[in-house]
Amino acid sequence: MSMTRRAALAAAALLGLTGAVSAQTTITIQHPLPVNSHYGAGATAFKETLERLTNNRIRVTIQRNDNEREVLESIQIGTVDAGITSTGPVGNFVPVSRNLDIPFLFRDRTHAHGVLDGAIGNELLAAFQPRGMIGVAWLENGFRHLTNNRREVRTPEEVQGLKVRTMENQVHMRAFQTLGALPTPMAFSELTTALQQGTVDGQENPIPVILGNNLNQVQRHLTLTGHVYSPAILVVSPAVWGRLSAADRAAVMEAGKAAAKANRDRVASDEATGVEELRRRGMTVITEVDRARFQAALAPAYAVYARELDGALIERIRAWRAN
Repeated sequence: MSMTRRAALAAAALLGLTGAVSAQTTITIQHPLPVNSHYGAGATAFKETLERLTNNRIRVTIQRNDNEREVLESIQIGTVDAGITSTGPVGNFVPVSRNLDIPFLFRDRTHAHGVLDGAIGNELLAAFQPRGMIGVAWLENGFRHLTNNRREVRTPEEVQGLKVRTMENQVHMRAFQTLGALPTPMAFSELTTALQQGTVDGQENPIPVILGNNLNQVQRHLTLTGHVYSPAILVVSPAVWGRLSAADRAAVMEAGKAAAKANRDRVASDEATGVEELRRRGMTVITEVDRARFQAALAPAYAVYARELDGALIERIRAWRAN
């Protein structure tokens, strides 16, 4: 065998060895909540499913990062591989997602799941790629409720004057401005300190988030407004996506479905038991809320949403019915 032939075979063998080594991949996924939470359940299911489907050739590391905007920015530039985040800050990156944040858009969880798991949800997922992220699956936080330290809230008028922490989300902020509150956007990582120091009077989040972060320790009153259904989304960095084979991409999508199921199951469980648990922890809970009155008070905001957002998409979402 010639020297050239032996060198070529050696190089090929080395290339094959390098390929085998590089095939061992670790994906890091970040989310803003504790391990024992609905996001933690989703991330764990994603990890277990993806590792199983790839025979541990792809390993997943789960990390906590309370700053959702930072997670999304890191995914765009490829320094974080994947993330689970609420849609709160997503509208700053993928504007069409803002349509999901309109108050009282979804009648119930069946309506929300039907929209997000169907054609509309797929169209919205496709909008992430041009914005530097791969939309994998819709998860959820559940319906958002109002908490505060100043007074029991039963009517829209009693929201007036409250300093309410919101996400960095113009749709949510406009809603609270319309109700006469003082919306104060800030990262979730800053919330507990802001409540302790009185920088804000209250905040709004689903029951699983209130529970998982022990917000009962810094908030006295909970009103079950259910004013916004809060989706969450699992996204992957295009830098990672571009390195995956077609089979591995399919495995990631399957793992995303498993994450969504585990996440939604945990939300349902937390919502079923969470209100009584928060009562047990000392919160006053207002369950009788005139949502129609809140919707009427938000009429000026709805007019702006129809003009500034995608009015046709909003109507498609409202009109969805189960077959």
